[in-house]
Amino acid sequence: MQGLPLHPAPPADPYVPTDDLAHRTVADLVAEDYRRAEVFKKNGIDFCCGGGRSVEAVCRKKGLDYDVIAQALEDVTREKDASQLTDAKSWDLSFLADYIVNIHHRYVRENIPLLSEFTAKVARVHGHANPEVIEIADRFAKVASEMTQHMMKEEGILFPYIKRLERTNRSGQSSQTPPFGTVKNPIRMMEHEHDQVGTLMHEIHALSSDYTPPEHACNTYRVAYFKLNEFEQDLHTHIHLENNILFPRAVALEGEEPSTA
Repeated sequence: MQGLPLHPAPPADPYVPTDDLAHRTVADLVAEDYRRAEVFKKNGIDFCCGGGRSVEAVCRKKGLDYDVIAQALEDVTREKDASQLTDAKSWDLSFLADYIVNIHHRYVRENIPLLSEFTAKVARVHGHANPEVIEIADRFAKVASEMTQHMMKEEGILFPYIKRLERTNRSGQSSQTPPFGTVKNPIRMMEHEHDQVGTLMHEIHALSSDYTPPEHACNTYRVAYFKLNEFEQDLHTHIHLENNILFPRAVALEGEEPSTA
């Protein structure tokens, strides 16, 4: 019979994770994929000046559940599935409007505070050496203000009317003429505001040299550029769904039925 080992191994510490992620530094993880900065930011983890510590060490020090942090890091870096948009042209207008609100409006609202903070911080710390970041912060402040008001108008006025238009069309009823006359009027305004925000983001894109941070950039600087790039890409999809699908179909639907005063 084989004897028992003279020095049996002590039981494993259930808290200490064995995966590679645990022992990598916060700074390295953010540099590899800047979306991870969102997780660290939400959990009060310094990924800039204090980013030299391992994820495991940070969790121990701050009393955080490593498994929760690791799962959040995995979730935030998972690629978005763009295939769900392939059939957007066939979606009900009500579903499409809700999708825009729940996905894109939510994304904008969640990211405006973070981007406002980061661009302002980069402008304050690096503006003397890189004056373009001051202009970037100023333009993003305008984007934040424009988008906040823009989304309120869509959610409070335009989208509810489009949903009502679809309901009455299905029931065979006629829609009452809205205060703005025709859906074309608020749509024209929304498209104009899309153009304004698009121009501001295009200027930010150019000022940042295609979102390319300088070699001396700190992690906050790099994350700000990464997030600005991500914000612009989301905005492109957001505007595409409205300008090219939702709005034209709403105009066509309104034209199919008589209105009553």
